[in-house]
Amino acid sequence: MERAVIHALGLMIMVFSLAYAMPVAAALVYADYPLLKDFLLAMGWTMIAGGALWFLARHRGAELSIRHGYLLVVAMWVAMPFVASLPFLMAMPDLSFTDAYFEAMSGLSTTGATVFTGLDRLPPPIHIWRHELSWLGGMGIIVLAVAVMPLLGIGGRQLFRTETPGPMKETRLAPRIAETVRNLWLAYLAITLLCMASLKLAGMSWLDAVCHAFSAMGLSAFSTHDASIGHFNSPAIESVLMVFMLIAAMNFATHFLSWRRKSLKPYFADVEVLSMLGLIFSSCAGIALFLWWKGVYPDFWAALRHAGFDVVSMATDCGLNNADFNGWPIFAPLWLLFLGCISASSGSAGGGIKMIRTLILFKQAGREFIKLLHPSAVSPLKIGGQVIPNNVVFSVLGFIFLYFMSVAVLTFALLISGLDFVSAFSAVVACINNAGPGLGAVGPAGSYLHLSDFQKWVCVFSMLIGRLEIFTVLILFTPHFWRR
Repeated sequence: MERAVIHALGLMIMVFSLAYAMPVAAALVYADYPLLKDFLLAMGWTMIAGGALWFLARHRGAELSIRHGYLLVVAMWVAMPFVASLPFLMAMPDLSFTDAYFEAMSGLSTTGATVFTGLDRLPPPIHIWRHELSWLGGMGIIVLAVAVMPLLGIGGRQLFRTETPGPMKETRLAPRIAETVRNLWLAYLAITLLCMASLKLAGMSWLDAVCHAFSAMGLSAFSTHDASIGHFNSPAIESVLMVFMLIAAMNFATHFLSWRRKSLKPYFADVEVLSMLGLIFSSCAGIALFLWWKGVYPDFWAALRHAGFDVVSMATDCGLNNADFNGWPIFAPLWLLFLGCISASSGSAGGGIKMIRTLILFKQAGREFIKLLHPSAVSPLKIGGQVIPNNVVFSVLGFIFLYFMSVAVLTFALLISGLDFVSAFSAVVACINNAGPGLGAVGPAGSYLHLSDFQKWVCVFSMLIGRLEIFTVLILFTPHFWRR
């Protein structure tokens, strides 16, 4: 690996070691001294590992190239779950490395798929660590590091472009990249604190409020209870979480612009926000009517409560649930998985194709109809009044192809390993969308624990390419990438 990449990776791992401060504080608050020792050791080993990489490659250039950016992003997202799994391995001697890495990758990628059972009995510091990983992954651990990289003497523009979700990565809130990232994190942190306070007022304990605020803002399915949000049986808590899941699935640049301008106009000008909300709200009503019609719930309002929460959660790729939708008539859970593929906005904590790509693909299909009827017509593709360049359209078409090919290939890999079709397909879709629960054996009432090691690593790879939007990972497997 390039020395510049190793040097930057070491610095970023050292920065990541500071994340252990939160579970260390939790261990002190709850007087859990064995876990305090484990987290301090994990912090120390992470700092030492990062320092060793930094020292070994200390003679390097000052700026990362595009090629370096791709290498560093993938290396970071492979290495971070490794160091993040250390507390799990030390605190749970019976846990395998595969399970520990799976849980850490699931957290950092904001997938929220879990191999843990008995969540109600897990120590609070472990809960804090799992959920903090989701929160950090929500905006992107790489983007967090970019905010401090100028102070470390390493430029970060190419890294930011590689990490940022969505097809149009040039939109900036400030002239300097570090300032842009700090602005995004400011909005992210402020909304998270508001979510914590709202959940506490709605009836959660402080531990549950902190953990579920991290999950809601990171759009992760991690919970402190095996029954997820169904444990609380509280419409107030469900309503609060629905609001913040929707907020987290919107572009954080839009949130920041709205706050800076003291106006809601940026939301009405954001075609992704309007399309996402229209699709999700209509799906809530439609699924509620469907479940009431099928007799799953005795009245429409009960159906709307459960359908509304689970539709919002799965469409935003959060994955928290207040009901086992695995037992609903098959149309409903499949529609939930489908929504998770297309609904979240670019620049949000959500996964999947993203709404902007969905809109571009829909508009491009309409443009092809026009060209069939009028071959010589000039028909620019516009989204929200903005002309989308053809190179962006071609990039979206390539991404969609790779997305569905990845789903197909990874599903076949799970089928070959012996998993049934519903579980295999839904596990891949849930993991590549970073949504958490699937159907069948990996449904909301189950976990990924009973998958074989091979099946778990397939899911880990699905989480990785989903979080980094496929191109970032697969480009490393092309001969052109390695030619100088």
